[in-house]
Amino acid sequence: MSVTIRTAAGLPDLGEQAAATVLARLQASTRPVLGVATGSSPLPLYQALARRRAELPPLRAFALDEYLGLPAGHPQSYREVVRREVTAPLGLDPAEVFVPDGGTNNPDRAAAAYEDTIRAAGGIDVQVLGIGSNGHLAFNEPGSPLDSRTRVVDLDASTRQANARFFASPEEVPYRALTQGLGTILEAKALVLMAAGESKAEAVERALCGPVTPELPASVLQLHPDVTVLLAEGANKLLPREAGANLK
Repeated sequence: MSVTIRTAAGLPDLGEQAAATVLARLQASTRPVLGVATGSSPLPLYQALARRRAELPPLRAFALDEYLGLPAGHPQSYREVVRREVTAPLGLDPAEVFVPDGGTNNPDRAAAAYEDTIRAAGGIDVQVLGIGSNGHLAFNEPGSPLDSRTRVVDLDASTRQANARFFASPEEVPYRALTQGLGTILEAKALVLMAAGESKAEAVERALCGPVTPELPASVLQLHPDVTVLLAEGANKLLPREAGANLK
């Protein structure tokens, strides 16, 4: 395991640090593949990459997850979020940007097909991640097997509550989703975790300094050989000062 922890002065700096890390990984690959996360945490990264768009190599991108059951074109479906926040600003070819099929009538088959598509692309070179206040990665809620693959999941009540701000009412938040599994995420060559705000501090500390356990899904970061953790606005407040050295 090698975890590099950096603290940013603010959200713009967080984005610039993340962009430098991601670009270095992508430019080292002959046909790079980027794993993209949704939510507020990675937005500074995508904004920084858009400013440095000329430095981006041609690449393919895979989203971590997607709600099940939202109608096609719903503005809060992750297909639409990725289109708005990643594909268009970064000038990516929409045909090379992949999101799990949340409108499928056979989600188990769609999950297996998504795994196959990632594998056919040669895997993810660098996977961008956020972290939930309950320690989830993607939609891998507490209790997720550490070797899990892309699959159907039930969303935790705290996750639905956190995401309700994006919908007209809490009742509109879906109860299920398709998500890459923890085992799938661990197969990416490099992981870049972004977190901002004191509300994420406990989850970050437990993920990096506590035991590796399914009850804290983000603790699987400790099992990966190349992790960069970028923190801002108090997300590092519970980490011991020597954490970076101890996590090498």
